[in-house]
Amino acid sequence: MVSLFAVVHGIHLVSTIFMTGLIWFVQVVHYPLKASVGPTAFRSYQQEHLRRTTWVVAPPMVLEALSAAALVGLAGEETARNVALFGLVLLAAIWVSTAVFQVPNHHVLERQGFEPVAHRRLVQTNWIRTVAWSLRTVVACWLFVEMASI
Repeated sequence: MVSLFAVVHGIHLVSTIFMTGLIWFVQVVHYPLKASVGPTAFRSYQQEHLRRTTWVVAPPMVLEALSAAALVGLAGEETARNVALFGLVLLAAIWVSTAVFQVPNHHVLERQGFEPVAHRRLVQTNWIRTVAWSLRTVVACWLFVEMASI
């Protein structure tokens, strides 16, 4: 029988790795290319970006958050619990960065069209999430190895 910890960790590992891959694509390809859309199409492009992105990122972000919180409670050993807690802190940093930096800059771009300062801030501050999700992948993999050795 598969343990609850194994199921939760599987959800956590998959959602974290998915979000890490996605954020690297966004950071290196998608956000920088916004500067090439052009002023006449930019507003509609940005509105469609926000609509479509929500459907892609919301489910794994919610699953990741719920499973990250559950892992803190389910991890039996103190070291594993501390690593899971560190992962949860990183996730909190991602969510705060999203709320404080990315969402406001997206709204400026949506309302005003392409605005170079907002675009630059969007790309620069997104490194917070890129680094934090990359570290979360390390955490999720470490927890997986620990779980497999039990």
